[in-house]
Amino acid sequence: MKTIDVLIVGAGAAGMMCAIEAGRRGRSVRVVDHARNPGEKIRISGGGRCNFTNTGTSPANFLGENPRFATSALKRFTQHDFIKRVDRAGIAWHEKTLGQLFCDDSAKQIVRMLTDGMREAGVTLSMGVAVDRISRVDGGFEAAMSDGSVVRAASLVLATGGKSIPKMGATGWAYETARTFGLRITDTRPALVPLTFEPGLLEKLAPLAGLSVEAVVSHRVPADGGAPGRPTGDTKFAEGLLFTHRGLSGPSILQISSYWREGEAITVRMAPDESVYATLKAAKEENGKQMVHTALGHIVPRRLAESVCEREGVKGKLAEVGDKVLRRLDEAVNGWTVKPVGSEGYRTAEVTLGGVATDELDQQTMEAKSVPGLFVIGEAADVTGWLGGYNFQWAWSSGWAAGQVC
Repeated sequence: MKTIDVLIVGAGAAGMMCAIEAGRRGRSVRVVDHARNPGEKIRISGGGRCNFTNTGTSPANFLGENPRFATSALKRFTQHDFIKRVDRAGIAWHEKTLGQLFCDDSAKQIVRMLTDGMREAGVTLSMGVAVDRISRVDGGFEAAMSDGSVVRAASLVLATGGKSIPKMGATGWAYETARTFGLRITDTRPALVPLTFEPGLLEKLAPLAGLSVEAVVSHRVPADGGAPGRPTGDTKFAEGLLFTHRGLSGPSILQISSYWREGEAITVRMAPDESVYATLKAAKEENGKQMVHTALGHIVPRRLAESVCEREGVKGKLAEVGDKVLRRLDEAVNGWTVKPVGSEGYRTAEVTLGGVATDELDQQTMEAKSVPGLFVIGEAADVTGWLGGYNFQWAWSSGWAAGQVC
């Protein structure tokens, strides 16, 4: 049996960040992960270029029972602090829309920066090693590993993330383990995930599969919220939307999926910067012989224009339709309200909504209030960010916070 200061389970963004900080403090640290390589979600993120943070990160970009819980960690280790580390590592990066930062080259550079940092801090990294059993002993923790080793640690850090992308090895291990120590787990569900439609609607929309548009997608949460801490009122995102063979995807849909629940509707504006009615009315006055779907095809992609006209039963020339029909087309394009039947699930979800309840954790240290020495960081906690680098920043910030004290 070996005795160490800190055992971190999970070699992802949060776990490696925590290990670096704890190691720099002179703590003896071992990181274990059942995966073959560290930072696999980092490697595949951002199309292989890792959207490693967002310049606009603030507590307003996060969901959970208590979205303000993230404030302390985010303020103490900010996006600018992480950018400085990326710069010191000589990693070139660029900014895309909405403050999203990506590596110019490869996400592997971020992984290498973290693994180099762990090595320099004296951290032991054990890949392909799972935790078979863990228990509380003598004020610390004892863990039996799949490689036959047994470790005793004063501090245990749960950093295995959530259930999203199971093919990458994601499981609910952190939740199950936290529960054995008496911590409460909030309801978990796939988030930042494509939404799906029922077969009848899919059949009507089949010709649009693969078509993308810039859109504004909005959703209204009922007044009662339906769940503790769920934000009520209107939420909307203006980003790309993609029609798929299963329903809708694209950044705007992934964003709204974190707020949507089964049985609720979303509203889509597919020409958000234009009054479809006014534009069609002007086109009618200028050239009434123009076919309606042709005129609408100057506002939205032709395939979409044809689909909308077909669904609304509108045919013929502009001169043959009245204002009422033009307003109906306007509503069909910029007020399309639809009820998804579900999502694509954890298979394609980028993150898991929910997790270890934050009222169980100290917001400055990420330590469990009722279990001294137990820390929960990253996606394992009930803190979920928007799409666009926010979840990585939460991993860096929460890992840094725990690493100062574990």
